[in-house]
Amino acid sequence: MEHTSPIEVKNRNFAELLHSMAKTGFQGRRLGIAFEVWLEMLKEERITIFMGLAGAMVPAGMRKIISWMIRNRFIDVLVSTGANLFHDLHEALGFKHYLGSDAVNDEELYREGIDRIYDIFAHEKEFNKLDFLISEIFSESEGVFSSREIIERIAERIRKEAKEDSIVISAYEEGVPIFCPAIADSSIGIGASLAKKRCVVDTIKDVEELTEIVAKSEKTGVIYIGGGVPKNFIQQTEVVARLKGYEVDGHDYAIQLTTDSPYFGGLSGCTFEEGISWGKINEKSRKVQVFVDATIALPILAHGLIEAKRRNFPVFKFGEEVEVRFQKT
Repeated sequence: MEHTSPIEVKNRNFAELLHSMAKTGFQGRRLGIAFEVWLEMLKEERITIFMGLAGAMVPAGMRKIISWMIRNRFIDVLVSTGANLFHDLHEALGFKHYLGSDAVNDEELYREGIDRIYDIFAHEKEFNKLDFLISEIFSESEGVFSSREIIERIAERIRKEAKEDSIVISAYEEGVPIFCPAIADSSIGIGASLAKKRCVVDTIKDVEELTEIVAKSEKTGVIYIGGGVPKNFIQQTEVVARLKGYEVDGHDYAIQLTTDSPYFGGLSGCTFEEGISWGKINEKSRKVQVFVDATIALPILAHGLIEAKRRNFPVFKFGEEVEVRFQKT
């Protein structure tokens, strides 16, 4: 039986610190293990790495981390809430989120046109400008689209006016597809509702495309920031793939950063062991859940990955059929 190794205080990089944390206890140990599992994924020859992004990560300052991970292909497919994508576009256009406080008079904030996300503030008028821009994009997009396709259209337009890099823009330029299955449940949905012409976002097409990616990838890894719709949407692909006749045995690697617990039956806190019972997670998978605020854990993990290298990554082609091929970095 291996013994714990107390952490020594000394000059070292984040990767060394995380490896050291893997030999401690509690959530510190789990964070260290999460780092080591992520490194294992990056060493695989033919694996597709999915990220589920929930919560208000972009207003909280995590935007550039996700964009950096996309640019370096530490993730290959992103499934996100619409809110994170909207806030990402907001900052790409040069608008800001501001350091505020949770100890405020919210009635006064409302009168001043300031929206609050815990201790982060934003100007409602700035949000409205993006609402109407999204409305224009939807008005120009007649037809039926998956959320992936409509997000690509948004990226094409935004990158012409962008003042900063963003999640949506980096994904568009790097060939990393973004799916947003609950796109209507966000300010993107609000903007779409203002469109003069109504295009159709077919989220069942999202199910089909994401399932095909999973089925045609030799191995799959999942990284969940929070839970919610993005987590389940990625999880259920294994079930759908089997119903379509594909031979899949659940995701091979799984990491989750969450503050939710499993005791109340919600998916955001449900364990990967529970996912095994559904066939969503492989019984032999390398898996770890870290019960921690993602705004603490994600920057630490990202800095640990700075020296990491990806051997191969998938390239996707969408059409009548979804194609997945792998190329060397």
